[in-house]
This record gives sequence, C-alpha cells and structure tokens, in this order.
Amino acid sequence: MHGLIEYVAGVVFIGAPFVLVFEDSAATAASVVLGVVVLVVAAASAGPTSIVDQIPLAVHVVLDYILAVFLIAAPFLFGFADETAPLAFFIVLGVAHLLITIGTRFDGGGETAAR
Repeated sequence: MHGLIEYVAGVVFIGAPFVLVFEDSAATAASVVLGVVVLVVAAASAGPTSIVDQIPLAVHVVLDYILAVFLIAAPFLFGFADETAPLAFFIVLGVAHLLITIGTRFDGGGETAAR
C-alpha cells in the first residue's frame, strides 16, 4: 500500500501547483521537482510496487523521513510561507507522509505492509 500511495503522491505533487494555482514560482518548482523525485524513488526502491529494485529498503525508509521533514520546512526554506495554498499543501502532505511512514511496517524481504 505504501508504494502505491507514493505513486499517487508524486502525481499529486506535480499537478497541485496548477490545480491549486500556486502564485509563487518557487512553490511550483519545489512541488514539481519533489513529485518527480517521489516517483523516481518509488519506482527504484526495492519492493512489490517498484519498477527496478535499485534503492535498498533501509535507504528508502531514511529518504521517507527526510522527505517528510523537508516538506514541512520547504515553505520557510524557499520563501513561500506567506502564500496560503502552497504553505498548507506542503505542511499537510509533510505530516501525512510522516504518519504514513511511521504506520508502515517495512520488512526485510523488500515488501511493505500497513500495520
């Protein structure tokens, strides 16, 4: 389930600036770049939903936690904290990603399962 959520999240990140009409170009760029990164990591991580098993599961877990923190910090790092739509989008998805990562049981066989 975790892997499927990541594919959906990647597409959401890419589409959000256009659907939510982000006014700040930094917010748009950050969202599109993060969407592509999420899709690449999901496709390249070891697991049942991957396309190629190039990223070990342990590295994927660390990247998930880094991504969650980065999402929450991005509006402040890139200066779009004064725009409501991308601020809320990044913080909500950062917290959601953190909760999904915490709620996922990553086993040693390369598969993930919800608890």
